Amino acid sequence: MTKSLDQYARPIRHRHYARHERLGWAGCAVAALGLALASDLEPHRVWGVVAGVGYAVAAVLACGARSRPAARVVAVAGAVVVPLVSLVTAGLGQLEVRVVERSGQLLLTTGSPYVAAPTAVAEFNPYLPGMALFGVLPGDPRWWLGGAFVAALAAAGLHRAWLLACPLVALPLAVGGIDLPVAGLMCLGVVLAGQGRPGRAGLVLGASAALKWTAWPALPVALALIAVRRGGRPALRYAAVALSTATAAVLPFALADPSGFHRNVIAFPLGLTDTTSPAASPLPGHLLATYVPGGRVIALALLAVSALLIAVSLVARPPGSARAAAARLALGLSVAVTLMPATRFGYLVHPLVLGALAYRTPQPGSTPVTSSGETATRETTLA
Repeated sequence: MTKSLDQYARPIRHRHYARHERLGWAGCAVAALGLALASDLEPHRVWGVVAGVGYAVAAVLACGARSRPAARVVAVAGAVVVPLVSLVTAGLGQLEVRVVERSGQLLLTTGSPYVAAPTAVAEFNPYLPGMALFGVLPGDPRWWLGGAFVAALAAAGLHRAWLLACPLVALPLAVGGIDLPVAGLMCLGVVLAGQGRPGRAGLVLGASAALKWTAWPALPVALALIAVRRGGRPALRYAAVALSTATAAVLPFALADPSGFHRNVIAFPLGLTDTTSPAASPLPGHLLATYVPGGRVIALALLAVSALLIAVSLVARPPGSARAAAARLALGLSVAVTLMPATRFGYLVHPLVLGALAYRTPQPGSTPVTSSGETATRETTLA
């Protein structure tokens, strides 16, 4: 009887998923074409037109059960591959691409990825020293940034066509991509921490922390997870590896030119320099800093309080699984992106990817297991 009911329910579920997929691709098409009309940045307009067509074709293909897999391929090709190739060939991209290229050149010629006394926006490099390695490698940095992101997701078991084709991921893959390897390495580090591999988790998250400040919240979250699952000694081993990896990549450059490092990596992102950061999406932190007297201080204070509350939650109720850790980290980064005085909608790619890791659908054949008194779903990558 149960099997018979399942046979009846399965077609209903398929129709339900197909409808949502069609609506999803159609919504993406509207969003992409809307960006093409609204944006004054040429790379965004190019991506919007090309991706909009790709999403629209995917929505049509998703109407047929047999063509739904083809719809996902078309969505990825139309939203990522075609616009990326077109923009790289035309030499078009966001300013951050040029910043990474220049930082790589400076690293090779001067030994530092930073301009000592930057004045123009294009001279500032708000990224940590590890990001300059993508500018040292041959070719456009977007190939390496996107490749590192995809490789990290694959290693974490989070290879989903819809995730790559999602506008919040596809757009930066094509036009910039600075935040993508950071997000991918955070996912992989959390998965490794959940699998009880403190050394590898520390190495991966330490490498992520050497790229951008936004990766640093992942360090205490993974520490809490390892401490719960494996105990104090593995947690200390993880912390030693993570901090030594990040410190080895960052500290030499901070000591070589403290003033230049501070201006580029700390003061500029926080809006404490005379030159205004172009990161100015109308999120609460930016609105406070722009329109409320003393709003910048208020936004930074709210940001500090939020970070303290997340830290307290890690002590009071530490995450017991990779999914729980990813959810906690996604929440913390969502709040941080919302409250930062200089912020972009594109930074939401971090909580999006981590949220996809936290709420991913269990794979067929996964089995429930009990660990530390809790019931969870064990998968090959999220054990």
